[in-house]
Amino acid sequence: MSRELPSLNALRAFEATARLESVSRAAEELHVTHGAVSRQTRALESELGVTLFAREGRGIALTPAGRQLRDGVAGAFDLLRQSCERLRRESRQAPLVLGCSGSVLARWVIPRLERMGRELPELKLHLSAIEEQPADALPGLDAALLLAEAPWPAAWLVDVLAPERIGPVFSPRHPHHAALSQAHAAALYREPLLHTQSRPQAWPAWARAQRIARGKLRYGQSFEHLYYLLEAAVAGLGVAIAPQPLVADDLAAGRLLAPWGFRATQAHWVLCTPRSARDPRLQALADWLRRELATP
Repeated sequence: MSRELPSLNALRAFEATARLESVSRAAEELHVTHGAVSRQTRALESELGVTLFAREGRGIALTPAGRQLRDGVAGAFDLLRQSCERLRRESRQAPLVLGCSGSVLARWVIPRLERMGRELPELKLHLSAIEEQPADALPGLDAALLLAEAPWPAAWLVDVLAPERIGPVFSPRHPHHAALSQAHAAALYREPLLHTQSRPQAWPAWARAQRIARGKLRYGQSFEHLYYLLEAAVAGLGVAIAPQPLVADDLAAGRLLAPWGFRATQAHWVLCTPRSARDPRLQALADWLRRELATP
């Protein structure tokens, strides 16, 4: 005698039909056809060797065997529903782990956390600083906010949020700030430019977009991370190159100047999530990030 459970689809079709007392309503609830529910029920009767429903006028009625199975199956499905809902509730309560570079975290995400909390009150974030592009499986993360170029790893689902725009910035404390503010971009040939080890292509990419000679640019102090580069620029130590969102607050407050504007690069701001396990809360986060990045 078989100890295997019958088909779960057949049991679902039976449970819905018994609970709703209608094949048609069961089919509507399960998003299948009337015929599919009838076939699943007949297959279940054949496997169990009993009749579960009897014709009664133009409808159906449970047989004694059907009532016995209904009572057992209904309790089992109730337990399954409760368990799944409990897991969903716990998942919604657990913080969503978002990774991003320390520079993005310090200069863009943290200043916006209060507004995010007001506008996404159900979302709890745990922020993790990452300095290298994460592995394809995004280990330890639910998502990563990155400045990156396509193509993306096949294991990622990618929400493209905004194009990256970069430009030179310097402080009113810079010794040449008055002259630079009125000069053509070629004046940067005479400036030792601040740069980072993590984005060596930034200055050449901007120069190419600006149509000035990349080979005439001179490089000064190097920094490991963009955050330090921008702190040096705010302190008046030189001209830095930066993504527009990371200096927007400094520009608005007058701590930095950007007389030559910002140019698009090949990169984008993206929210990357594992294709195999996307958290449903991430869509609201992606929409919010997209709106914030579009705001001057």
